[in-house]
Amino acid sequence: MSKSKITWASKRLIVLPLVLFAIGTYAQDQAKTLDSLFTALHNQKKFNGNVLVAEKGKPIFEKSYGLADEKTGRRLDPQSTFELASVSKQFTAMGIVLLEKAGKLNYDDKVSKYIPELAFYDKITVRNLLNHTSGLPDYMELFDKKWDKSKFATNDDIIKEFAKYKPSLEFEPNQQFEYSNTGYVFLASIIERVSRKSFGEFLNQNIFKPLDMKHTLVYRSRYQPQTISNYALGYELDNSGNKVLLDSHGKEYFTYYLDGIVGDGMVNSTLEDLLKWDRALYTDKLVNEKDKKLIFNDVITTNGKETNYGFGWLVKNKTKYGKIVNHSGGWAGYSTFIERHLDNDKTFILLQNNWTPITKIPADDVRKILYHEKLMTENLKKTNLTANQLQTYNGTYSSSDFPMKIKIFEKEGSLYGQALAEGQNAFELTPYENHIFKFDGADIRMQFFPEKQTMEFKQGNMQKFIFSKE
Repeated sequence: MSKSKITWASKRLIVLPLVLFAIGTYAQDQAKTLDSLFTALHNQKKFNGNVLVAEKGKPIFEKSYGLADEKTGRRLDPQSTFELASVSKQFTAMGIVLLEKAGKLNYDDKVSKYIPELAFYDKITVRNLLNHTSGLPDYMELFDKKWDKSKFATNDDIIKEFAKYKPSLEFEPNQQFEYSNTGYVFLASIIERVSRKSFGEFLNQNIFKPLDMKHTLVYRSRYQPQTISNYALGYELDNSGNKVLLDSHGKEYFTYYLDGIVGDGMVNSTLEDLLKWDRALYTDKLVNEKDKKLIFNDVITTNGKETNYGFGWLVKNKTKYGKIVNHSGGWAGYSTFIERHLDNDKTFILLQNNWTPITKIPADDVRKILYHEKLMTENLKKTNLTANQLQTYNGTYSSSDFPMKIKIFEKEGSLYGQALAEGQNAFELTPYENHIFKFDGADIRMQFFPEKQTMEFKQGNMQKFIFSKE
């Protein structure tokens, strides 16, 4: 995942998982195989965190890798608390579902009913916010340009700034899917205004306490610091490759001044509590089957495409694994992931307190181990191409399913890629056979099809996107 200030995959969005990792032949003992996988990734500095894998609610593997505090040498343990980043969105969505069940709101209510300051967005509904079909632009870009970074921003500030600048929608509501942190900030504000409780208080009273999630809370470590025992501090790499806390960048760094915002992130939790959450979602303790059909099913937008997103969960149907719902997150030094296999009752939770260019979430490999599949690697031969050969790939590529264009260009005998968005740096691509290029620093793989003027883009375990040359 890119580490720039404002990117599609930045704030609490989707940390893009790992694909190819070889361990050799499949071991009969799943726990040993999982330990081999994560030990290898930890030794490669690609994984630093906690892992829990469960079948039918029973943990078959649980282990910690690395440090919770680099300065003191305090190690992680399975009870360590982590910032969940975008994994928080499922709790925000559940808060809305609970209010709807209580008759306090309707999914098809206009957002302006609860946030009248945004009356100029007259077509956006609560449902649009839940499934990312609102068309709202990302608030981080606006705040990067307009906000006084010496002050903390809160949800009310997001509303005020949107009311002041009235940024245009990216598309008409319901027209398409585009992941929106802004939408989930507004959902948190709706929860607060309807319930007349703070976001954290509402979730605690209606989700965390009923499910006995004793170590789960809404926590803003900079905006409202408090002492939390066994807390995993979040780290990234500095220019010298050393792990540093993000606050070392100063108070005008985006993860600092945006720390007062909730809804798209800021839920903190542990492996044990998240397994309690997983188990509750198989029962009617919080919601019934009718509710779960909304939470765990996507919709088709007016452009005829599936969103692959329900209420706070990505939704996938796999031939091998059945129905899968998952979500990942990346923010302020944390990389998180939870996946639930609804047809087969398998769950895995990965919580990391390192967020670096090589941080991996090996979702594909964990799935293979759970289903007794052999782990394979991709054996490709590197190639040497002349400048003229590389120039055949030059151009700007775009996809209607991907929010950024990618520029490909040859420079001094090497091929480079660059996402056309603020703060994105060019990265050098290594050529392989069959028109395949890779950038291992961010787990990016591109395969070009010159005769079709297209390119297949994949980063980690994310779905493949087909780009066309403009």
